[in-house]
Amino acid sequence: MRRVVLMAPGLGYLAAFLVAPCLIIFAYSLFERGTYGGIDYTWTLENYQRSVSSLFARIFLDSVRIAGTATLAALLIGYPAAYAIAQQPRNRQMALLVLVMLPFWSNYLIRTYAWIVLLNNEGLINRTLEAAGVIHKPLPLLYNEFAIVLGLVYNYVPFVILALYSSISRLGPELREASFDLGGSAWTTFRRVTLPLTVPGIAAGAVFVFVLSIGNFVTPDLLVAGNGRCWGT
Repeated sequence: MRRVVLMAPGLGYLAAFLVAPCLIIFAYSLFERGTYGGIDYTWTLENYQRSVSSLFARIFLDSVRIAGTATLAALLIGYPAAYAIAQQPRNRQMALLVLVMLPFWSNYLIRTYAWIVLLNNEGLINRTLEAAGVIHKPLPLLYNEFAIVLGLVYNYVPFVILALYSSISRLGPELREASFDLGGSAWTTFRRVTLPLTVPGIAAGAVFVFVLSIGNFVTPDLLVAGNGRCWGT
C-alpha cells in the first residue's frame, strides 16, 4: 500500500497529461475532418486507410532514415565527449557538463536559425572556405538532408552526452586497471570492458535522439523549406 501511495502522484500525472490526451487523439482519428476545420462526428476508417498509402509510407521511411542517421551521428560525437568528461578530475566535470548544456539556455528556434546563417551560400562557412581558396563556388550545405541531420544532431547531442556520462562515470577505474594487468591493450579494454558496460547509456541516448528526431518538424521546416521540398521528418 505504501508503494501504491508513493506511485499514485506520478501515475496520476501520466494518466491525466499523457494517456488521456492520446486516447482523445485516437478517438478523433475515427471521425472525419470538418469542411472548415474542426471535427465532423461521422465515424470512418478513411484516416487509417490514407496512413498506409504509398505517400505516407515514403514519408515515414524518410523520417526513420533521417532520425536513424542523426542518432548514429549523435552517438559517434557524444560517446567520445562523455568519455573525456568522465576521465576529468571531479572538480572539472560539472563545469564541462554545464558547457554541454549551455546551448539549451537559448531558444530552439534561435539555435536552428543560426545554422541558416552559417550554412547558406553567403554564410560564414562558405565565405571562409572561399577566402582560403579551398572552394571556388559555394557548397550546397543548406536546404538538403545534410542540413536536417546537422540541425538535429546539434540540438540533441547533449542528451546523448548526459546519458553516456551517467553510465561511464559509474565505472570504477579498477575495471580498466584489471584489464591492463591481464595484458589487455587500451583498445581491447574499451571494446571488451568499457563499451559493454555502457550499453544502457548508449541505448538511453539513442532513444532520446531517435524519438525526438522522428517527431521533429521544426528543424526540417526551417532548414529545407526554402528549397520548396517536403521531407519526412
